[in-house]
Amino acid sequence: MSLNKHQQLGHAGFDPEETQQINASLQGMCNGLEIQQNGEHTQKRSNKSLFVRNWLIVSQPLALLAIFALLWGIAYSVLPRQLTEPNTPFMRLWFLFVGAQISGILVSLTGLPDMLGMLFWGVLYTNVGWAEFQGLQKVEVFLREMALVNIMLLAGLGLDYDSLKKLFRFIMQLTLIPTVAEVVAIAVLSRYLLDLPWLWGVLLGLVVTAVSPNVVVTVLLRLKEERLGMNKGIHTLIIAMTSCNDVLAIFLFGVILGVIFSTGSLTSQILQGPIGIVIGLAFGGACGASLLYVPSYKAKYTNGLRFTMTILAGTLSVVGSKLIGYPSAGALGCITTAFVAGTGWKKRIDYKTNEVEMYLDLLWKFLKPVSFSLIGKEVNFSVLEGNTVLYGAITLLVAVTLRLLFSYISTLGSDLNWKEKAYVTLSGFPKATVQAALGPAALDLARSLNATDDLPRAQTVLIVTVLAIIFTAPLGALLMIKLAPKWLRKEQSENVGA
Repeated sequence: MSLNKHQQLGHAGFDPEETQQINASLQGMCNGLEIQQNGEHTQKRSNKSLFVRNWLIVSQPLALLAIFALLWGIAYSVLPRQLTEPNTPFMRLWFLFVGAQISGILVSLTGLPDMLGMLFWGVLYTNVGWAEFQGLQKVEVFLREMALVNIMLLAGLGLDYDSLKKLFRFIMQLTLIPTVAEVVAIAVLSRYLLDLPWLWGVLLGLVVTAVSPNVVVTVLLRLKEERLGMNKGIHTLIIAMTSCNDVLAIFLFGVILGVIFSTGSLTSQILQGPIGIVIGLAFGGACGASLLYVPSYKAKYTNGLRFTMTILAGTLSVVGSKLIGYPSAGALGCITTAFVAGTGWKKRIDYKTNEVEMYLDLLWKFLKPVSFSLIGKEVNFSVLEGNTVLYGAITLLVAVTLRLLFSYISTLGSDLNWKEKAYVTLSGFPKATVQAALGPAALDLARSLNATDDLPRAQTVLIVTVLAIIFTAPLGALLMIKLAPKWLRKEQSENVGA
């Protein structure tokens, strides 16, 4: 409208050149305003996109944080003040978990695994003198056991019978060769660098060798959305390898732990493992089989009841095995329960999704800050020896390097190209979830049995476990994400399964 007016004024007596200059100037101003508006619109859209992207990351942890706050509000309303005042042991323990959840949210915004924030919060908590939970030691142990139960049940449900049957040789090859190499390396190095007895070295190796399903599966879900690496079943292969690796590590860890803390004769110590295997298989098989029929598939609350029975069976397996003196049976009982039940559920014609696994994963969202903050809480700098950290780091560096080398060797003979082989090898690098569950187990058992001679060894196992999480979890996740577009092919077909 402004341009037309000036054009009319030009015809009414303004110099044509001057009118043209005015028109050009006004046109430039209009273009500038339009560009500025477009820029502001683009910036707003970019900010909105950034907000939406971050909201998807933090909304669920924030919901969990809100649940923690609501639970505290209820506790404050109904429990005695000596339990709910800020400076009581109960509330200090509560703030440990809440702070771990907040730290996890903040760290996740940087693109690193949230468990690192939770771990560092636990380390900070104990080193500023807040980790004094008098009278709640049994609660700590029980919460750690619940985290272990959760991880073992998820590991059992993660085992796919058909995939194991189809790729059995290759999966066993990928599982056994790197695991043996890493455990042997850690056992030897810890014997001469950390002064651990051979059995304790093997125990440490079994803790470290487990691959983090939390990190690996999270990355694979992201790659699945981008359809990377789906052309040769790499996702299925990595998940099966991770599950088998964790099952083997957890089971053998239970056996070695039972042998170390066995107080009977040499014969009973030798039989500790085999008897634990029999008890674990029998208990897990019976519980898993019962879950196939109770409750009925047509019951209204089938999945909720299945979840409740599964988690209770796993918990009884762990705490009951300790009561009867065969702690090695606990882990195997958990895994067997989940594997037998999960395999049976999947064979049903009307099977769609395993909601029990979904509920267990949701439970892990609550137990994750509990587990990682409690393991970080055990790292007290005032009693930490520099040699333990240095030699522990050297042990981990050598052992993990050997694992990667033997993992790549294990992929030889497959139809994968060298980049895909390298990616499968890399997927065994991150350590976090299982380590948080197994790392403190020896320390808890040594304390409960008053085994003062074993406390320093258990503390060394815990320190090296923390180092393994810190060194491998963020780097492993970062490398898997960054190298996937370069090493894996993008599948275009919509009909290709995961």
